[in-house]
Amino acid sequence: MPTDTESATLLYNLSSTALESLLTAWGEPAYRARQVWKWLYVHLATDFDQMTNLPRSLRERLEAETIIGVPEVADTLQSADGETRKDLLRLADGETVEAVLMHYERRRTACISTQVGCAIGCPFCATGQMGFRRDLSSGEIVAQALHFARILHGAGERLSNVVLMGMGEPLLNYDASLNAVRRLIHPQGLNLGQRHITLSTVGIVPGIERLAEEELQITLAVSLHAATDPLRDRIVPINRRYGLDALFEACHHYIKRTGRRVSFEWALIQGVNDTPEQAQALVARLTGLLAHVNLIPLNPTATYAGQPPSRAALDAFTAVLERHRIPYTLRVRRGADIQAGCGQLRQRAASPVGRIS
Repeated sequence: MPTDTESATLLYNLSSTALESLLTAWGEPAYRARQVWKWLYVHLATDFDQMTNLPRSLRERLEAETIIGVPEVADTLQSADGETRKDLLRLADGETVEAVLMHYERRRTACISTQVGCAIGCPFCATGQMGFRRDLSSGEIVAQALHFARILHGAGERLSNVVLMGMGEPLLNYDASLNAVRRLIHPQGLNLGQRHITLSTVGIVPGIERLAEEELQITLAVSLHAATDPLRDRIVPINRRYGLDALFEACHHYIKRTGRRVSFEWALIQGVNDTPEQAQALVARLTGLLAHVNLIPLNPTATYAGQPPSRAALDAFTAVLERHRIPYTLRVRRGADIQAGCGQLRQRAASPVGRIS
C-alpha cells in the first residue's frame, strides 16, 4: 500500500481513458492500461501482486502511487433464509456505507449507496434520520458492486443487476453516480446490461431532466410514497421544493426522451399512505403514463413509529390500482430480520447498544 493514501490515485475512480492516460504518462504502452482494467473489472483483483502479466516494475509503481479502492467489511449480516446479505463497508477515510446483496430466482442484485448519509431527511428512512456526511466518489460507488461481484464469483455465480437505491440521493451526486453507471456497463469490464441497472431518486427534477439527455437505457425509479402535495411535503420533504406537478412533468419528459418506463416506489405506511384515497390520487397521476408501481411494506426503524400496513389495507389499496389497470408489484420484503432497509445497519453500528463486536 502507498504510504500516503490521501495523495494516492484511486484506480476505481478512473475511466478506461483516464487509466490509459495515467499509464502512458508513466511511459507504459497503452495496452498495459487495458491489462490493468481487465484485472480490476474482469478478474476482480484486490491486490497488485495478483496482476501477474504486468512487469514487476509497473506493479511496484502502482503499489507506491495508487490504491485499488477495495473497501473493508466492517460488519455483515445474513438473513435467516440466506437470500439477503448486508455489509457495512468502511471507506479509506473511516466513513461507512451500506450495500446489500439479494438473491432472487433468476438474478443476483446489489443495492449500493451513492452518499454517506442523506440530506433529504425522509422521516421513515434510517439514512435520512442520520443526516448527510459526504458524497461518494464514482470509485467508491463502483467498489460496492465489485465487492459483491467478487463474492458471487467465488460461489460460481455472477452479479446480474445493480440498483442505486442504498444510502443517499444519486441525483444530488450526479456526476459520480453517472460515471459509476458508465463504468459498470463498460463492455470490457463488468459489462452489466443497461436495463439491469436502476437509479432511484426522491424526485430531483433538474437531475431527472439531465438524465433524460444521457442516452442511457437504465431504469429510473422515483421514490414517490404519496400522491398529494400536503402528505408528500410531510414524508418526503424535498417535495416542498419540487412539487408533484413539476416532478411528473419531468417524468413525462424522461419517458418521451428515452422511451423507458418509470418505476414509482411506494413504501406503504400504516394509516399514512396506505389508504384508498391515496391510491386513487396515485391513479390520477399515473393514468396514461408509461409507469409501474413498486409497493413496499415499510421496514420499521427504531426512530420512526410507523408500521407496515395491515393485510386489509394492502388489499384495499391494490384493489384501486387493479380496478384502473395500473401495473404494480408488491415487492417481497428482503432482509427484514437483518435491518436491510438502507441506513439501518449503519445506524445500529453507531449505537453502543446495537454495535456488533
